[in-house]
Amino acid sequence: MTFTKAAGGICGALLVFLLGKWAAEEMFHVEAHGEASYVIEVEGGEEVAEVEEVDFATVLASASVEDGAKVFRKCSACHKLEAGENGAGPYLYGVVGREKGAADGFGYSDTLASMGGEWTPENLSGFLEKPASYAPGTSMSFSGLRKVEDRADVIAYLDSLDD
Repeated sequence: MTFTKAAGGICGALLVFLLGKWAAEEMFHVEAHGEASYVIEVEGGEEVAEVEEVDFATVLASASVEDGAKVFRKCSACHKLEAGENGAGPYLYGVVGREKGAADGFGYSDTLASMGGEWTPENLSGFLEKPASYAPGTSMSFSGLRKVEDRADVIAYLDSLDD
């Protein structure tokens, strides 16, 4: 008798489920008969608006040090602003204009240690956009700052720290 009750309960639940599905199909299934009542006309088809690329120097000239301080909060988990105080990343005091891989006391990945040149604003922008693309093999796991304005603000903030 218990088996019959359980089988009846399962069949009853299945029946309620199927009837609910049927009712929902009837209520929400609409077939279009004839012409659409409201047609949106589109001109031009597949044209895509071209994004105008702005020179980084122009963006940097209008960068905000205050906004850069806000964006830098993302970086502060790994980087310190005091000279010689390394965290999970190298200290960033005086980073603008400093040689790449030259923070005292920090063990850089082979990729960054072997890179030559200085951290110019343009180089920093490229690195901050996506570190893994700029320096493949870097140990920095940060995904990057997509907005050029955010990168310019952070660079302006970092440059303002070392007078």
